[in-house]
Amino acid sequence: MGEQQRHSGAEVASFLLEHESEVIGSWRQLPFFDSGDSDTAQIERDCGAVVHALAEAVRTGDGDDPAASPFNALRGLFMELAGRRTRLGDTASEIAVEVGKLKRPVMRLWKSVGGQRGVEETALLVDALGTLRVAVMEIAVASGAELIQQQQEQLLELSTPVIRLWRGILAVPLIGTLDSARSQIAMESLLQAIVDQSAEVAILDITGVSMVDTMVAQHLLKTVMAARMMGAECIISGIRPQIAQTMVQLGIDLEEVTTRAGLADALGYALTKIGYQVSAPSGSVGR
Repeated sequence: MGEQQRHSGAEVASFLLEHESEVIGSWRQLPFFDSGDSDTAQIERDCGAVVHALAEAVRTGDGDDPAASPFNALRGLFMELAGRRTRLGDTASEIAVEVGKLKRPVMRLWKSVGGQRGVEETALLVDALGTLRVAVMEIAVASGAELIQQQQEQLLELSTPVIRLWRGILAVPLIGTLDSARSQIAMESLLQAIVDQSAEVAILDITGVSMVDTMVAQHLLKTVMAARMMGAECIISGIRPQIAQTMVQLGIDLEEVTTRAGLADALGYALTKIGYQVSAPSGSVGR
């Protein structure tokens, strides 16, 4: 960094620090810093941290580098602020617009208190404010992607519940399309439940599964084998005629796997397996 640029950077940094209170006063009402809990002191601290980061960036000649130390030091704050806006439904572009609103009051103050400002000093300040926007937008994009991933994982977990049907008997009703991610979560959830509840029998009910291909069948078989290794017998129920035909055509061998037509049949078998006697109530024959 040349001597002139160093001098210009020091002048811009001095301006930001000398007028920190005015900048904070103009920023604290903006949506980007709104914490939602009316904690004015925290909002002012957040604003002040950004002012100091901008001052340090222009002082060190890093005002155009979003990965520079001054901006990187605010990564945690940016993640919190951008993450909050993301959870409220703002997109990365909308967050970038909010950050862009920080520029106008600073430039207005810059023009009003300093008289004639040099072109280089003004350019340094503009660049630093633009870099701030880029740094926040990068984190906003990452936060949005992380939120989407978390939501997908939560939906997968909700779509593969493990149900306790009886003491020692668990069931996983699978509905819709099975892929590797859902199958893996179903297996992990079932195995953990087998350990937690000391289950002896686990039922995989695929009545609601629309299609079974080789990959899905392999996942089902792996789940059965893994449950068996955990000390529980695994039953597959709800194999519809179309799926049975498909599995035969694919050459999928379920000879060593216990299967039942429906969940009720599987539950009856499971109860017998753990020592209960299941019989129809008297007088129900023929009804």
